[in-house]
Amino acid sequence: MKIFINTPSLRFCGGVANHFMGLKNFWTEQVKYNCVGKRIRNTPWLTYLILPYDILKFIIRLLIFRPDIVMVNPSMAPKALKRDFTYLKISRFFGFKVSFMFHGFHTESVMDMKPYIVEQLNKACLIFVLAKEFKTTLEEWGVTVPIELTTTKVDDRMLQSFSIDQRQGKVENILFLARVTKPKGIMVTLGVFNELYHQYPNLKYTVVGDGVDLDEAKAYVRDNGIPNVTFTGALSGERLVEEFKRADLYLFTSYHEGMPTSVLEAMAFGLPVVTHPVGGMIDFFDENMGIAVDTFEPADFVPPIVELIENQEKTKRISEYNHQYAHDHFLASMVAKRMENIFRRYI
Repeated sequence: MKIFINTPSLRFCGGVANHFMGLKNFWTEQVKYNCVGKRIRNTPWLTYLILPYDILKFIIRLLIFRPDIVMVNPSMAPKALKRDFTYLKISRFFGFKVSFMFHGFHTESVMDMKPYIVEQLNKACLIFVLAKEFKTTLEEWGVTVPIELTTTKVDDRMLQSFSIDQRQGKVENILFLARVTKPKGIMVTLGVFNELYHQYPNLKYTVVGDGVDLDEAKAYVRDNGIPNVTFTGALSGERLVEEFKRADLYLFTSYHEGMPTSVLEAMAFGLPVVTHPVGGMIDFFDENMGIAVDTFEPADFVPPIVELIENQEKTKRISEYNHQYAHDHFLASMVAKRMENIFRRYI
């Protein structure tokens, strides 16, 4: 089986590129990646200049590789959809089947395009989404082609130097890992820690990531005199693994998500998760994995974290459960295999 996947440049750390970079070494079938879109950060104008080149390159590689199925990965944004519907039309013109995968699902900006979106998606043979909620929405819009659930992944290699035995239920360091932006919940989590450190003066908070609100976040910490907060910037590879190993609890308060990879990685490293339920997490997250908070009020996240700090036996039990659950469901090797099995059913 031959699979041809359009993806952003794998040099970027965005969700789509990160997902397929993590799967790259675990496909068992013939899979070829085709880079489309921007190649350099903060240059949206360049994307339009290279679009004719991308289309020509796509056609040449398509006809040489001759895949059994093409996969495109648009965001729910007007320009991205129109671009990837072009790849759909080209592929179908040459007689190739096409699948779509939606990693995020912010539909507000495309509601006026809904009839057009449905018309184009119904020309595909398969659609992947990350949450049952997304599948239901597409079906309610009128999409009739098969819609399959998938997940993001944890790179198997991240866990090579980790042992769950190091988790003994103590909570001394809370981790934030995401783009440092308000929609990702950075100000909510800093508000949570601002309340917690008064009760636990030795508690630490580590913020991993860069983003447009980083300076504001640092100013909030400085202006409120909050101790023990470390901003590491964006990390990858062994440095990211070390932060997962040093952490004891993962705090996640993003407002919108598909399937947050960082949560799956945190679980794989045996971290209890305190979160706002969002996206694909709603389909599987339960009390065995941590605690879900239905609001975005910082004060509402404090009691669950206090409970985990004070109850080491419960925290250790959650750590062991999360590690095993992630190992059974989210490793990249398993995600790639499940996707290949789904592709086989439709080609």
